[in-house]
Amino acid sequence: MKTILQIGFGPLGIQTAKYIAEKTEVKTIAVVDISPQLIGQSLEAINAELSPEVFVFGSVKEAIDQLEKKPDVAIITTVSSLELLIPQIKEVATFEIPVISTCEELSYPWIIQPELSKTLDKICKKHNIACLGTGVNPGFLMDYLPSVISSVCKNIEHITVERIQDATPRRLPFQKKIGAGLTLDAFREKESQGTLRHVGLQESVHLLANSIGIQLDKVTEDLQPVISFENISTEHIHINTGDARGVEQIAYGYLNGDCKIKMHFKAAIGEERSFDKITIKGTPSFISEIDGGINGDIATCAITINSINSILKASPGLRTMADIGVPGYIN
Repeated sequence: MKTILQIGFGPLGIQTAKYIAEKTEVKTIAVVDISPQLIGQSLEAINAELSPEVFVFGSVKEAIDQLEKKPDVAIITTVSSLELLIPQIKEVATFEIPVISTCEELSYPWIIQPELSKTLDKICKKHNIACLGTGVNPGFLMDYLPSVISSVCKNIEHITVERIQDATPRRLPFQKKIGAGLTLDAFREKESQGTLRHVGLQESVHLLANSIGIQLDKVTEDLQPVISFENISTEHIHINTGDARGVEQIAYGYLNGDCKIKMHFKAAIGEERSFDKITIKGTPSFISEIDGGINGDIATCAITINSINSILKASPGLRTMADIGVPGYIN
């Protein structure tokens, strides 16, 4: 039985806890969150499907002090920013507990944030732990999966990865993150603040490029609102005609002036068809498509849990999905 310390108990943390509770090989034994409303509560008091014997603490030290044995792994589901995440990892690392996090910028930070990457790598090696950023995207669908699929190619000229999602069934926080329901002025304001975008698209480009042995000269990214041409009402949100129903981002990776990698991300309320698609031009050339796409909320929790055995076997330091052992389903 692998024991888990969960850090962050918002919607994603709670859903991860529910999935863990269904497993026979892993178990959450403590939770850490900074919310005064949660500290001291049992998980059952927060969600009836969870254990009455597991409690929320205000710090990692408080949690460890109350446990008979330190956890095998920490799962952090708190922030998207690497800079904000590092102090949280450092707190865990002092207890020599390996870390898996859903922080998007952690998925492959070496190119975009090299100094922070070096800092985190040193922290992990000092305390003899491995640290992994993963999730459905970034962390799997647009980077790790195409890197695996490309392994059957003799040569590669170009890779296009598309993730098109109908965001109607997704959680409200996700719908807000993609700008659904905002006026175009409000959309652009949030875009300028850096709070409205799919975080991790450029990290995915760099992870895939590294996996297939390409050192890109330049990566560019374009972001646009997906405009609604009718009034739309869902369970959580109302969108007026002319307002944004989501976001569309396209990133390009160039080598010697040629586009080698293109990543197209689109998530919007009322999108006609969801799919995940990888197109490789090379030898052989082929297309691999998942009709209906992969539900991001389910898959992010699942791959985070299913990476536990891989991170426990990984060598100390900052690790990515490209250099750990292949994750496998945990019963």
